Amino acid sequence: MIRLSDEAQDLLFREARTANNFTGEPVDDELMRAVYELVKFPPTAMNAQPLRIVLARSPEARERLVIHMAEGNKAKTAAAPLVAILAADLDFHHELPRTFPIAPGAQDRFAADEARRVATARFNAALQIGYFIVGVRAAGLAAGPMTGFDAEALSKEFFPDGDHAVLAVVNLGRPGENAWFERQPRLDYDEVVTTL
Repeated sequence: MIRLSDEAQDLLFREARTANNFTGEPVDDELMRAVYELVKFPPTAMNAQPLRIVLARSPEARERLVIHMAEGNKAKTAAAPLVAILAADLDFHHELPRTFPIAPGAQDRFAADEARRVATARFNAALQIGYFIVGVRAAGLAAGPMTGFDAEALSKEFFPDGDHAVLAVVNLGRPGENAWFERQPRLDYDEVVTTL
């Protein structure tokens, strides 16, 4: 495998930050399609791919979203050029015959075990949210991921079928002036990693 350049690593990790404000430059559908075409490839268990994305672009959609955000997140969510609502499809197993055809009985096993299905959906969608944030950075945008919202109300508002759980909301765009808070400390290697 080829190692990414230091500049690419900086863009994706070391220098990347959570953006709290953005310029007014729009984020078009073509760019978001390019992000998705990149982030659809990293692994999920049994190729489950439970992440579902709603892009809140219109003023009406944004208004429906903002009312469910925590007070500290309302203004920046209203002002962002684009906002992604990221949810886990709790019935992802219906797609398994297409996404994981090498295991013909997988759909039935998940259908019979709701607790396992929901846990699998939530965990793997959370993985995909991480991929999504890195993909947004790779596309030259900044991301402002948040979990400060009424998850149940937001799920009902944008996924009224009851088969989805909103896990994160991500403001998207090009970073505005003073977009970053001071970087907070990170744990050191020896505090996190144990070799046996």
